[in-house]
Amino acid sequence: MTASPRQLVLDLAHRQALGAEDFLVSNSNAAAVEMIDAWPRWPHPASFVAGPQGSGKSHLANVWRLRSGAGIVSAAELSDTLVASLPDAAAIVVEDIDRGIADEKVLFHLLNRARESKLSVLLTSRVPPGEQEFHVPDLRSRLRALPMVEVQPPDEALLKAVLVKLFDDRQLYVEPQVIDYLSVRMERSMAAASNIVADIDRLALATHRKVTRPLAAQVLAAMGESRE
Repeated sequence: MTASPRQLVLDLAHRQALGAEDFLVSNSNAAAVEMIDAWPRWPHPASFVAGPQGSGKSHLANVWRLRSGAGIVSAAELSDTLVASLPDAAAIVVEDIDRGIADEKVLFHLLNRARESKLSVLLTSRVPPGEQEFHVPDLRSRLRALPMVEVQPPDEALLKAVLVKLFDDRQLYVEPQVIDYLSVRMERSMAAASNIVADIDRLALATHRKVTRPLAAQVLAAMGESRE
């Protein structure tokens, strides 16, 4: 049997939409969305968002960044020079507190400045601060005292909505049964949804096939083999 011809596929980057209009809300992230919407009327100048990888923290932080005009830095790159350069009433996102902090004293200083200079600070982490170890005295208690919301992994309803939007962004029409099939078999994360849709798009284009349940199953099987 002659193999079906494959079309040459150009590996062009697909721009990830990270605006407020692209953020889908469900029970898993509603509390975090309410907190972002409450800015600048926060009860404390700094707030904390915790949630597992792929739950949408970075997207949510970007929504707040666009709204507040904040800068953004990973905790591993936080420096005294950066904190000192922030003007009063500025805003900043500090991401991935749990993945390493360049200098804990600098973070402590940033939280002090937030109170003294009306800075707005949004911190993100995969785990709450109470589950982390810190070397600087009082940093853990200072972080634990911040208002915190937890983002849960996307539920099935949110996954379906995300899949529909990702396919629509690529101008792919997909039957509801394909969405149903994927949503109960895939890893429950935004990153997984994005990767699956990209792989399905690539395979459909290369093999001149419509996006069907068998094609989706083929992609899931291939991704499972790669993870193993």
